[in-house]
Amino acid sequence: MLEIKQLEVKYDLISALREVSVSASENTITTIVGSNGAGKTTLLKTISGLLRPASGEIRFLGNRIDNASPSKIVKMGISQVPEGRELFPRISVYDNLMVGAYLRSDKKGINRDLDRIYHHFPILKDRRRQLARNLSGGEQQMLAFGRALMSGPKMLLLDEPSIGLAPVIEQKIMETISTLTQEEDVGVVLVEQNAALALSIASYGYVLEQGSLALKGPAEDLIKDDSVRAAYLGL
Repeated sequence: MLEIKQLEVKYDLISALREVSVSASENTITTIVGSNGAGKTTLLKTISGLLRPASGEIRFLGNRIDNASPSKIVKMGISQVPEGRELFPRISVYDNLMVGAYLRSDKKGINRDLDRIYHHFPILKDRRRQLARNLSGGEQQMLAFGRALMSGPKMLLLDEPSIGLAPVIEQKIMETISTLTQEEDVGVVLVEQNAALALSIASYGYVLEQGSLALKGPAEDLIKDDSVRAAYLGL
């Protein structure tokens, strides 16, 4: 579904990503793990069209998107849940969800997807009239997921969804990601600093180090890799 080949991204003269190649399939979770500054967020921003690559290419469903606008990329079926959630804190939960459907005009489809989101996250229905800033961290993350799903994506890009959450909520969020992948017919690219959590639910993983790919393989193999265990799992 998503094919990235020999991607290089620069900030001025500094290379943030160098010759990075990544693939992600439908109905699977592909995780990108690495320490702070490894280039994980840069990769997601480039896929979303917020950054332009210096070289390489990105294809989605066979079409090149590395020069497409962010709005066109959303229309094609890629939606991102950014690090820190970036909700609109002074408007309601319902209005935040509707922001996700801004580019859509199919009212029946919008209402259907809203009902599905309320099914996955019933707390959002209960609190749909509350301001987003009044939600807990876990509830805000659910709202960020819901907003992304309202665009009707084929692929979700998730940037550090567990950040700032208590361990029990972290686990719940990861379970939710697995459920969404299975039930909503979407692929997921999951960027996480918490490698243990990410690899526990992913099918395939990539390890970024200082802007370059250090390792890749089935998630269950990466969990057993001694270098990954020492560097990212604390084992």
